[in-house]
Amino acid sequence: MAPLPLRCPANGKGAAPLPTGQEEPDSEDEVYEVVDLTEYARRHQWWSRVFGNSSGPIAEKYSVATQIVMGGVTGWCAGYVFQRVGKIAATAIGGGFLLLQIANHSGYVQVDWKKVEKDVNKAKKHLKKKANKAAPEINTFIEEATDFIKRNIVLSSGFVGGFFLGMAS
Repeated sequence: MAPLPLRCPANGKGAAPLPTGQEEPDSEDEVYEVVDLTEYARRHQWWSRVFGNSSGPIAEKYSVATQIVMGGVTGWCAGYVFQRVGKIAATAIGGGFLLLQIANHSGYVQVDWKKVEKDVNKAKKHLKKKANKAAPEINTFIEEATDFIKRNIVLSSGFVGGFFLGMAS
């Protein structure tokens, strides 16, 4: 994208800049200088503090190697935590089911499995009805996530690789 040149009075009186090609009727004798805003923003750090650094995808701010490392490290951490939490959850659910079965066979608990099956089927039907009417917030979130991944493909691929490494460690 070509920089937008603005014409500012060279006398420094602080008059508002005019886009190139527009003339003021009574200022033909004033001299104007062309200011490249993109170059000006790079040289002055306050510009990024005022307007923020989130003006584009991360690919414009960091090198490819940095993006891969950042994505890989965060992905590894997420994968490691996911693995540990998954193991704990699977152990808790499996252990609970095992204790329920032992209690059932020992005669401590009587489970009406037909009623359980009926309730589970009712819950499945209810969930299917709700799933078909997905909330618009979910669709918006999915679109935003897809857009982020497309704009930051290097970071995202580093995250996926790190996630799988974290799951394996």
